[in-house]
Amino acid sequence: MSTVRLSPPPAVHWITETLQKAGHDTWAVGGAVRDILSGYSAGDWDLTTQARPGQIQQLFKRTVPIGVEHGTVGVLARDGTLFEVTTFRKDVETDGRHAVVTFADTIEEDLARRDFTMNALAWHPLEQKLLDPFGGLEDLNAGVLRTVGVPKKRFTEDYLRILRAFRFAGRFNLTIEEPSWTALCKGIGHLADLSCERVREELLKVLDQHRTPSSALSLYAKAGALGVLYPELDELRIADKSGASNPWESTLASMDRLPPGNGFLRLAELLHLLDSDKVTGILLRLRFSNAQNDETARRVSAAPLPGIDADDAAIRRWLSSTGPERLNALARLEMARARANPSSIPTPSEVVDSWRRARCMRATGAPLTISDLALDGHDLIRMGLHPGPDFAQILNDLLDFVLEDPTQNERGILEARVGASSNSDEE
Repeated sequence: MSTVRLSPPPAVHWITETLQKAGHDTWAVGGAVRDILSGYSAGDWDLTTQARPGQIQQLFKRTVPIGVEHGTVGVLARDGTLFEVTTFRKDVETDGRHAVVTFADTIEEDLARRDFTMNALAWHPLEQKLLDPFGGLEDLNAGVLRTVGVPKKRFTEDYLRILRAFRFAGRFNLTIEEPSWTALCKGIGHLADLSCERVREELLKVLDQHRTPSSALSLYAKAGALGVLYPELDELRIADKSGASNPWESTLASMDRLPPGNGFLRLAELLHLLDSDKVTGILLRLRFSNAQNDETARRVSAAPLPGIDADDAAIRRWLSSTGPERLNALARLEMARARANPSSIPTPSEVVDSWRRARCMRATGAPLTISDLALDGHDLIRMGLHPGPDFAQILNDLLDFVLEDPTQNERGILEARVGASSNSDEE
């Protein structure tokens, strides 16, 4: 073991010290240790310990039973931050999708069950010692992603590790060593057996966390995972490459121009060249929520921002049809495409100009949605009209009328227009 000085939150020392004093060996593991050693900022700090879940709960006053059956207890620090503390574990049985685990007695057993050497690092908060039985730090420094143990065995235990390999290699700019690459390629077909929820979460992590998600998604394509999980996107990749740019490559380039931290915005960009049926198919297959499906589909299908020569009415109609609340998101998508392709039309500066005009138009308070109208369904009933499907058409017609001239959005004017239309229909 080597001495490595890290600076975790004070609660990590407190939790470790409490468990150690009770006779339970305890280590920090997981992403925080790996990320700091890779030069990244730490995320959540996780601890693993010899203590059983019941013993952890007895030692701390405030705990949350996150997954007691799997050995994980959440310990609440004084400031309310939750730290996951998990009992040492080892695999008893695996089937490529799930693992049956039992509690282990040593940190070495726990690290031996992990997927890659970079994730099999443990750091002792009190002793400032790094335990690295599989050479994970050396692999990180060499820019190599390597499995713990025999690659074929590691991937057949859980085929999701194939997608994790792509994600880690892309995020940390690592090369997957040849034996691991060969083994994962042989297991690509088994990705179809994974639950859609696990596949979805891996994709979202790539889109949300990576500075350049193209790095991981290119590995999806190279290994054949794209064709298994997202054949609609694979069609873009193998499309005609005789033009200036391939649709798949263009999509990756523009997606990289979007900042991390907004996975769903990048998801819209990933899907934006597909037709609506294929977009819907992917979203339903991955079991996103109805709200997520709707918002992503709307972003994908939205018309481009009105050009710099568009008149005010055209801008209002665009805001109304796309939803004024989507202005900033759609502008970011267009800016990413413009920046990824310097010869594109509109240019980045033109996108900015269009966005500013639309933002100013929105700020005027001009009516853009049915709820902005000076007349609503209750007014129509008061006028003697009977509720029904026609109400929606009447209100949409009124909105179209005031989008052309916002000064007409007055109750008296709108009532007169409805009355005139009703009389015309009766004749």
